Amino acid sequence: MTRSKQVSGWACSASRAARKPDLLIELVETGGDAKAEAGAALYPYNVAKSGVAGRMPIGAIVRDASGKVVGGLWGRTELGLLFLDMFFVAEDVRGKSYGSRLLSAVETEARKRGCARAVVETSSFQAPGFLCSPRIRGIWQG
Repeated sequence: MTRSKQVSGWACSASRAARKPDLLIELVETGGDAKAEAGAALYPYNVAKSGVAGRMPIGAIVRDASGKVVGGLWGRTELGLLFLDMFFVAEDVRGKSYGSRLLSAVETEARKRGCARAVVETSSFQAPGFLCSPRIRGIWQG
């Protein structure tokens, strides 16, 4: 017997012999509560295996005179690593060292938290000159 669930226009089927009938895979567009629940379960496992605790958000922002955020760097520290998730500097303030200063502020705090390496998620078209500079490449090399 086969069970099917319509997911984004595709019929997904799985044989009862291949999986428990009470489990269902569902595609989602956002993590929401399910992602938070999975993260809550995964974190203790990671800590138990690595021996390193202390996941904390990290970030720094740049505001203009009116208080509007014109740049920022956000991520987290976890397992002795700095994870950089989002880095933004408004076009009109680029090239004025704000990106470097944001990175320096976050990097200093990450090192205080015991981080020795960084993980950066980006696309090749996003700030290639900045991210490929010798200073950036050399920051987190052993």
